[in-house]
Amino acid sequence: MLVETVVIGPPERAYRLAQDMESYPKFMKDVISLKVIERDGSIQVSEWVGRLQGKPLRWTERDEFDDERHTITYHQIAGDLKKFEGQWRFEPEGQGQTRISLSVDFDLGIPMISGLLDPVARLVVKRNCEDMLAAMQRQLALPLEG
Repeated sequence: MLVETVVIGPPERAYRLAQDMESYPKFMKDVISLKVIERDGSIQVSEWVGRLQGKPLRWTERDEFDDERHTITYHQIAGDLKKFEGQWRFEPEGQGQTRISLSVDFDLGIPMISGLLDPVARLVVKRNCEDMLAAMQRQLALPLEG
């Protein structure tokens, strides 16, 4: 699944905001808490507690930052889902704008009822991703702090 938006400002600024994951709970309503537990160069490991349709969801993910390409690739290494991975991309778009793309691939890990749950889960995850991008868009619209 891929969700995208265009924001005003350079890719570097949007990328820096996305890198500061520990700030997400301050402006993303569905991120309850986020703690970086390990940093090693361009790699970090973070523990997340999110909200999906009002229910808490917990996972630990490994994030890889590519400063040159302005991408963040992530994948769950432990947590409530069988699989949760994807990538953030920040690309120039027109005059002084950035296209933010968020891809997500997930598996609930419940094979017997996946045919019933997966379409609903895809809609819910898509809305959640759209909410994250909207929150980033609002945050990027704020003036830069001195």
